[in-house]
Amino acid sequence: MPRYNKLTTIQEDLANGLITCEHLVEYYLDRINATKDLNVYIEVFEEEALAQAKALDAKYKNDPTSVGKLFGMVISIKDVLCYKDHLVTAGAKILEGFKSLFTATGIERLLAEDAIIIGRVNCDQFAMGSTNENSHYGPTKNGLNPKKIPGGSSGASAVSVQIDTCLISLGTDTGGSVRQPAAFCGILGFKPTYGRVSRYGLLAYGSSFDQIGVLANSIEDIALTLELMAGRDEFDSTSSSKAVPSYSKDLNFGKKAKIAYFPTAVEHRSLDADVRNQTLNLIKQLEIDGHTVEGVDFDYLDYIIPAYYVLTTAEASSNLSRFDGIRYGYRSPNATNLEETYTMSRTEGFSTEVKRRIMLGTFVLSAGYYDAYYGKAQKVRRLIAEKTAEIFENYDFILMPSAPGPAWDIGAVNDDPVAMYLADIFTVQANMAGIPAISIPLGESGGMPIGVQLMANKFEEGKLLAFSKELV
Repeated sequence: MPRYNKLTTIQEDLANGLITCEHLVEYYLDRINATKDLNVYIEVFEEEALAQAKALDAKYKNDPTSVGKLFGMVISIKDVLCYKDHLVTAGAKILEGFKSLFTATGIERLLAEDAIIIGRVNCDQFAMGSTNENSHYGPTKNGLNPKKIPGGSSGASAVSVQIDTCLISLGTDTGGSVRQPAAFCGILGFKPTYGRVSRYGLLAYGSSFDQIGVLANSIEDIALTLELMAGRDEFDSTSSSKAVPSYSKDLNFGKKAKIAYFPTAVEHRSLDADVRNQTLNLIKQLEIDGHTVEGVDFDYLDYIIPAYYVLTTAEASSNLSRFDGIRYGYRSPNATNLEETYTMSRTEGFSTEVKRRIMLGTFVLSAGYYDAYYGKAQKVRRLIAEKTAEIFENYDFILMPSAPGPAWDIGAVNDDPVAMYLADIFTVQANMAGIPAISIPLGESGGMPIGVQLMANKFEEGKLLAFSKELV
């Protein structure tokens, strides 16, 4: 079976009788079995996916007009998204054996349009990490070089698309967790505006930062998936009530863009030489094509990471307090009283990185330190959001690298968490400001993919996707 990179191609072949949904699912299952060594899937829904495919084939045969818009789309989901009657563990021991009682709104809306979910994929515990090494199930490996990381925390989501085990994957993006792995794996990674897609059914890390995102090979597939997932949800008070445009039907940008970039980013000391050169080459090409590309001042780049980690760890400290070994999930068998049950279950159930962030978050929220750290970080976030909005008064997009360099070797930064945190230096701005952003493949460095990132103003996903389509 040929590799499919776009839903419309699949649907054409289904319509012409060249394939069936059942054959498509069987192909993806074979690909999953052939790539087990990469440690991508935590659980494969083999029987369920095949049964759904057979039912859809019968439905289509009886009446081709009766199937949904996603007929033929096979999806993997990150292990932080709830799917009723299926396990969801956030890559952590603390949720061992926990089965969800409901389905995330985003997933529910895709299933309603006849998407098929083939399995749940690995991730950094509670989406805390940039390498996909911080998982109870072990690290996921990059499909292009198994010695390299795939990025994180949605690293396995990126690899599942990269190695052709599904058409798209749903990940989550708190500070770049969709875009950075997309760049490291040579695919597209899209994060919507905060509130554009409901967070109901997403296990929270940082509630004011988290967004469900899409990893794919096609802008058209991202546009259609977003169009169907987006919109107001009564179960999520932070979801936007703004009308959802028909993103998939309006992918023609049709004008010359005004694009800003930050010289402080392109000239940043941490930037890989190939990333810098290829980013500058893209800027030159955009200018040749008639677009306006200008450097603008942005004085807060080096403040983004410290402020981000103060705020997200504070939110994580609150969100993860519910995982206590009492109500559900893992409970330490070594505890002999109530206090030991709390202490030992959490000690044994959380990874070192998760415990580090919980403790840091508890510290910055504690009496005597709240104003010095959390209060100041909130002010920095406000300044970043205001400066970003100011830029969009004069420009359509902001362009910068997706990551400072290509994927590094597995284990290379295990003893230096700060180095891992700095890998998010270019992606965090979009989450701090709540704006949409996309990572697009740019080229290679050292034989591994690198990406370039575009950001747009709030709720301008349509404009961002249309322009991105011209670049891929």
